[in-house]
Amino acid sequence: MQKHDQDFIKRKNRSTVFEMIKNNSPLSRADIARLTGMSPTTVSRIVSELYHLDFMHEIEQETTSVGRKAVFLQVNPRSVLSVGVEIDKANIRIGVIDLDGRVIGSRMIERQKSEASEITLEHIAGGINELIEEESFDRRRIVGIGVGLPGIIDHASGTAVLSAQLGWKQTDIAGVLKKHTGLEVAVDNELKVKSLAEHMYGSAKGSNRSVLIGFGSGVGSSLIIDGEIYRGESNSAGEIGHTVIDPNGILCECGKVGCLQTYIAEASLIEQSNKIKPITSLDELFQAKHNGEFWASSMLDRAMTFVAVTISNIACMYNPDTVILTGKLVERFPEVRAFIAEKCMEQFVWEPLRGTFQIVYSAFENDGVVIGSGLLAQSRFLDIGSQMEQVEQV
Repeated sequence: MQKHDQDFIKRKNRSTVFEMIKNNSPLSRADIARLTGMSPTTVSRIVSELYHLDFMHEIEQETTSVGRKAVFLQVNPRSVLSVGVEIDKANIRIGVIDLDGRVIGSRMIERQKSEASEITLEHIAGGINELIEEESFDRRRIVGIGVGLPGIIDHASGTAVLSAQLGWKQTDIAGVLKKHTGLEVAVDNELKVKSLAEHMYGSAKGSNRSVLIGFGSGVGSSLIIDGEIYRGESNSAGEIGHTVIDPNGILCECGKVGCLQTYIAEASLIEQSNKIKPITSLDELFQAKHNGEFWASSMLDRAMTFVAVTISNIACMYNPDTVILTGKLVERFPEVRAFIAEKCMEQFVWEPLRGTFQIVYSAFENDGVVIGSGLLAQSRFLDIGSQMEQVEQV
């Protein structure tokens, strides 16, 4: 057998053993040999290499045999790391993510609304480099950077095709960040990466067909089928915020009239409120409702109705088993959750679909995009053979 073939098989076996332990731990060496079909000798050699480089730990557990303990293997969650980045209108969140999807180091950077994309990306790169240095993370164990942001994203090239919220068009995010950090970069829509986090470690864990709906600066959704993000032809599947619900309605920032998000999105609600009274946040708008101001109650009742309509329409289109709700409007205000619990299923959902899906809320809230972005980088760039070779280098 040629050396190239031998190296390929060796790397493939290493990856198989690592993934087996990562996804099914704790496992014994005998379990791995049985599940993979490899010889016990091959398994022991690979485990020894992974253990030596701190990619996994041994743990002892009691067995049914009296006085005997069995040795099991468990992946060291900090043996492989990634960086997750969320870019929003006013803030940038950066986090270092371990193999268990936990944020083990983070920082926040303010972003000026008029800031050029090049400046924002330079700030992000600087923040990543500083975080790695200040927290003493081993750069050799960082597989790459994941970035989540609102808009239409070319995930293959790492380019923001159009982000109306940020004012970006044809922005090479991956190229700029790689130039300034030296790390591989994956980029995707913020809700798509957040749905990935929910599927792997959050509210949709174990789901076969889940939809995440975000009610924030815009309105959007992301569908995951059997663990895979459904993207559509141009990675714009799920952009429900720009479905027209009233052709004679309100002008949207996209240039069309009557888009769904003009009735639900935070910026739109605040803009409409200011035609009546100076309002700067959703908190002030809800306070006006609590103070008995009819216009505020009317506006928020309409918004909550459209939230319920959105859930109903999503259920009809995708027939999911789980609908995950996220965003400030549904996460921070109890009356919105109460409205959904009391009226959504009974009054708005098509009768044959009632009881076929559950409505849940994000398990991660503010960290969801950062975690999902980091997990995206891990899924895209993790090659355990390359990681082992990198860590071996002094």
